Amino acid sequence: MTPRRGPVLACSVVGAAVVALDGTVLTIAQPALQRDLHADIGQVQWTSTGYLVAVASLLVLAGRLGDHYGHRRVFALGALGFAAASTGIALAPGIGTVIALRVLQGICGALLQPATLGMLRTAYPPDRLGTPIAVRTAAIGLAAAAGPLVGGALVHAYGWRAVFLLGVPPTLAIGLLALTTRDRPVPPPAVPPRASAPTGRLSALDPAGALLLAVALGLLVHGLVGTARPGGAPAGLLAVTGALLAGLALARHERRAERPLLPPELLRSVPVLAGLAVLLAASAALFGALFVATYFLQDVQGLDPLGSALRMLPLAALMVLGAPLCPPLQRRFGPRRTATAGAALLTLGVLLLSRLDTTAGPAPVAASAALLGAGFVTLMVTATSVVVHRAPEAHAGVAGGLQQTVMNVGPALGVAVATLLLALVPDGGFVPARGAALPALVLIAALALPAARALPRAGGRRTRPEPPTARSDGRACVRS
Repeated sequence: MTPRRGPVLACSVVGAAVVALDGTVLTIAQPALQRDLHADIGQVQWTSTGYLVAVASLLVLAGRLGDHYGHRRVFALGALGFAAASTGIALAPGIGTVIALRVLQGICGALLQPATLGMLRTAYPPDRLGTPIAVRTAAIGLAAAAGPLVGGALVHAYGWRAVFLLGVPPTLAIGLLALTTRDRPVPPPAVPPRASAPTGRLSALDPAGALLLAVALGLLVHGLVGTARPGGAPAGLLAVTGALLAGLALARHERRAERPLLPPELLRSVPVLAGLAVLLAASAALFGALFVATYFLQDVQGLDPLGSALRMLPLAALMVLGAPLCPPLQRRFGPRRTATAGAALLTLGVLLLSRLDTTAGPAPVAASAALLGAGFVTLMVTATSVVVHRAPEAHAGVAGGLQQTVMNVGPALGVAVATLLLALVPDGGFVPARGAALPALVLIAALALPAARALPRAGGRRTRPEPPTARSDGRACVRS
């Protein structure tokens, strides 16, 4: 590992892990936060919804900013802003301040997340991306597994404010580390400018496209999250309809834009689109299944949160232990066969979970969790590697933003589908074998199979060197 790659890998891994940890510990802290700040349940839900909407709306634009100004700089801004917002939340006097700072934290998280992949793409050769991405994935799995335990211990000992201080030291450290990491000049690929192409920096960022995409994704996530709440289906479906209309307007704008936010060469890449489809289907199926399983274990079988977490522990264990095995599998069998095997394992895991009844013991639950963990980690590492590898280096940030976007939209979609279908069977919906939610999620998981078959057969192909080109403003482009 070169001296420059060490800090880049540290920033990428720690940044991704802190964001994953933040999401899991907040869930544990919300009841105590509600009591301490005398808030109602709707206000507390907005501490999550406000963050999710802000993140999902801005991920692709943040990736574009990284491509244009440097992933290291954007990452540092996001990490330091995340630390500052976390500190502010820990000191917040009321629920309104918490919600506002959570939105700010979401904006900073959007700046941080695509850069964790963009920095890896510019620091590592394309055929060596598998290992750092696997390390990053293992760190995410470990953080997600440790979050409930760490969050519960902190809330019990010090109160809800302590969970927000948890991420301050690491994000502050990696933000400062990113500022001290040296840039490597990497010119963008040659793109013949159109005769009327704008040359201003603002025009190069496609602000109209960024606004339309932010509106579409924000409404989509807000609609899906709202649909998952009791009585929120009508408003949620209305928001999703608005998202579709904004998406149509975005598609029309992007076809006419001189420098579109979503580069055509990226959207025409079959491996990139297939990788994103794999991640969307897999994350929707996994998080929807976990939503149903949580209610089944706690409300039907009467387990406490710790007991239900222990039964699902194989999922987290295989996420952490399986990630380092994925790059060798990709090198030996290629992304297509590796991802197809992962999709089969994930589908089988959801299918086995859907067969559980009220008498299910620890063994079948653990077996389902193990299959879910093994399948999901295989898909996440393989598909992410393909998306980052096959994207042009000059668009690594946008590719990272798209990857992070589907990883935010997928879980919201899965939980929304599960919530709607649980309501169809009022007396038995929470029992997997008697409900409609998990069979539908089996079908969603199975959609990852044809998407996996569209991935490339081999993943070790080196991309050709990209010819140097001046930036759109006529100056040399220096990126992290």
